[in-house]
Amino acid sequence: MQLLAIQWNVDPVMFHIGSFAVRYYSLGFLLAFALGYYIVSRMFKREGVKTDYLDSLVVYMFLSVLVGARLGHCLFYEPGYYLTSEHWFEIVWPFSNGHFVGYQGLASHGAAIAVLVAIWLYWRHYAMNVWWLLDRLVIVIALGGAFVRLGNLFNSEIYGHATSLPWGFIFVRDGETVPKHPTQLYEALSYLVIFAACIWHYRRKKGNPRSGTIFGAWLIALWGVRLLIEFVKNDQVDFEAGMALNMGQLLSIPFILAGIAILWLSHRGTFPQGPFPKGEKVKFEDKKDKKK
Repeated sequence: MQLLAIQWNVDPVMFHIGSFAVRYYSLGFLLAFALGYYIVSRMFKREGVKTDYLDSLVVYMFLSVLVGARLGHCLFYEPGYYLTSEHWFEIVWPFSNGHFVGYQGLASHGAAIAVLVAIWLYWRHYAMNVWWLLDRLVIVIALGGAFVRLGNLFNSEIYGHATSLPWGFIFVRDGETVPKHPTQLYEALSYLVIFAACIWHYRRKKGNPRSGTIFGAWLIALWGVRLLIEFVKNDQVDFEAGMALNMGQLLSIPFILAGIAILWLSHRGTFPQGPFPKGEKVKFEDKKDKKK
């Protein structure tokens, strides 16, 4: 007999503004960007880089996360549904029967790929040292991931298998009657630890870690955690049933391998140091003047 369990029956909607529902998930998403902007701006200032173009970086990141997460879910998890003449428009259309319903399905792997593409475009435009930039951005991305997973908890979604552990959650709103692993909390706490470890390393190196070290270690830690937690998480789509490794795990492996390679190259001193590539003659803060 299950004696200890947490009855989870929280309304995912914080409040309404007219017919518009403000959800904990949406608030967490916006809060992640606000805190991320603050932390990265402090890093820029600490290292003598003006924050003039940080606003454009936020736009790059915000759009890439939304577009990438949506496309990732549709292409990786439900291509048979969305890539049809009847449903393809649902990929981008967040309304149903005249009401805003948001997107029913976002994938973090898609967001990660899109963020890398966005940073590549940003690097081409502003000529920054991409490894220097990635080392700082992934720190706040880990924090953002924690907020997103807490949003999943409030939505009573993306949880795990049945468990007899005392911290099991009974997700009443999703029709569950037995405790399940709160994998949203597992991931959120893991991402907070990764965030704290990255900040500690950054400060320990006095804002000048070896280029690529934080990014490489972050890839290994974050996607390694994701791979392990997936073992106790429910399948997201039907085709994952019976797979030795589910889609989330298969998509995590390339990121982990990339992290190992980047960390190795970083320790060999392969990547340039500082915010600007070696030999860069136009400083970041001078670009605004050049465009006038």
